[in-house]
Amino acid sequence: MPYDSICRFLTSEYPLPFVQWLLNSSETNIQVLPTELSVEPIRSDALFQLPELGSILHLEFQTVPKSKPSLPVRMLDYWLRIYRKYECPIEQIVIFLKETNSSAVYINELAVGKTRHEYKIIRLWEQDSKPLLANPALLPLAVLAYTDAPAGLLEQVALEIDKIEEPEQQQNITACVEVLAALKFDKQLIRQYFREELMEESPIYQEILEKGAKKGKLQTLTRLISRRFGTISAELQQQLQALSINELDDLSDALFDFSEMSDLAVWLQHQQ
Repeated sequence: MPYDSICRFLTSEYPLPFVQWLLNSSETNIQVLPTELSVEPIRSDALFQLPELGSILHLEFQTVPKSKPSLPVRMLDYWLRIYRKYECPIEQIVIFLKETNSSAVYINELAVGKTRHEYKIIRLWEQDSKPLLANPALLPLAVLAYTDAPAGLLEQVALEIDKIEEPEQQQNITACVEVLAALKFDKQLIRQYFREELMEESPIYQEILEKGAKKGKLQTLTRLISRRFGTISAELQQQLQALSINELDDLSDALFDFSEMSDLAVWLQHQQ
């Protein structure tokens, strides 16, 4: 599921609630920074510049605690890249979305020899839902907060969504809530409280569907090209990733006429 996409959408659209919630700060002058960092490009989930505090807030959302490279290594890598670019203090927070007993969700540092790097950890299932219910932008995270009454929490979130007056925002928040709620709740229970048509009408939901469709087509075409012509160069792979869904469909048809990898290179050149 596109959990990262949901969280990136929320933080890019509503940076202020995240800064106020996570830093308990009244600062309102927040600049949303590009999330793709330099060197071998890696994309952070959210970066905010906070001029009044003279710092940057970096957020990472995790569903599965284990990753390769490990999360502590990644957080140090992120920190170094961000610092090299902005040269200011950095507050790093990892937000774990899905409840787990893994010890990895309690590790908040990298310690190797004389190198020590620390960051903050938030386990959403331990968080009070009240501050999350207080702002529409945080409602998708509220469904993953601590509760003794799961159905009651979903009902609270649904009631808060009904209060959102702007139709597109209501649709987008509903879509985000339904996607993240699937990490914790049964689909049928979710459907009892949230209208499916609101989710389907959401622009962010349609965008996620389109990205998923594009990813699937790209993977299929990449396998076919590799089987026919061998390894695809990094340059051609980059050009393939830049194609739209319609262009990928056109390539599927054109591929039958290719006899060697150079034919693909020529075809891609004509698309630019």
